[in-house]
Amino acid sequence: MALFSRRGRSAGGGATYGRDLREDEAHLTRFARSRGGVEAFVEPRTAVTETTVVLVAANGEWTRRRVPGPQAAHQLAHRLGIPAYDAMVVGYPQRMRDWSARIAAEAKAKREP
Repeated sequence: MALFSRRGRSAGGGATYGRDLREDEAHLTRFARSRGGVEAFVEPRTAVTETTVVLVAANGEWTRRRVPGPQAAHQLAHRLGIPAYDAMVVGYPQRMRDWSARIAAEAKAKREP
């Protein structure tokens, strides 16, 4: 089966893989190619979310998108030439939390007179 094929799960809930996942893959590819020091953190499927991958740049900027499964996430990272880690094993880098905190503080500062 192709990495982001049209086939997916059918009746019984869950996402059907198709155009949306191809768009997700394109977004991840653009992110990885336009930023330096990008690493992939694979997040497992849960009761409420599909498998996702978080790409984190050297400056802490990050993005998250769905992937068909852990193997697909690792294959994508390999194709992009970036390291991939299982997020539940290694956790997330501090730079990601720092970037999120900085963005939240900037948004709060803009709202306050």
